[in-house]
Amino acid sequence: MKKSVLGIYDFLVAKDLLKHSPPLWWPNAGKFEVVVGAILTQNTTWKNVEKSLENLEGFLLLESFASLDELSLKQMIKPSGFYNQKAPRLLKLSYNIQNEFNTFEQFQKEVSRKWLIAQKGIGEESADAILCYACLRDEMVVDSYTKRLLKSFGIEFKKYAEYKAFLETELREKYPKKELFEIFAHFHGMIVEYNKKVKL
Repeated sequence: MKKSVLGIYDFLVAKDLLKHSPPLWWPNAGKFEVVVGAILTQNTTWKNVEKSLENLEGFLLLESFASLDELSLKQMIKPSGFYNQKAPRLLKLSYNIQNEFNTFEQFQKEVSRKWLIAQKGIGEESADAILCYACLRDEMVVDSYTKRLLKSFGIEFKKYAEYKAFLETELREKYPKKELFEIFAHFHGMIVEYNKKVKL
């Protein structure tokens, strides 16, 4: 198989990896809950994040989340680990979103990658996950699963930006702009599911 992004994308599509997944793979894509999940999933498994999100039921809108006190939030997100770090960072992020954008809907429309990366606790991977799955933007997420998959095809880079550019360029050339956020969401989702299946 060609070591092209389109070749890898088609290889994954043929495996029908997302047949049991939500429409954009990440649960509740397009909602504030994704912002919370993108931080909680750092250094832990999604199963642990799901437990935390269940504990947060009723507080997964921006306004209600920002009303939580830090101690309560720490207890709720304990299953995700690193709760002493994640709780204050999540609360600060929710305050900053309100102060800068007023509503989550405005945040979705106006937030930039640069603004997200400037927030404490958000690196490039988390920023792209928020942009892709919470804001429905055409940004590809690069994570450890992505790097493992590409390595299995003999493709390695040193920097996050190099992986991202490699994965996005051909797809941006092939698909219309309006479809790209869905393409990138599915591509990343397929990569994760493939890794789980074959245990790369």
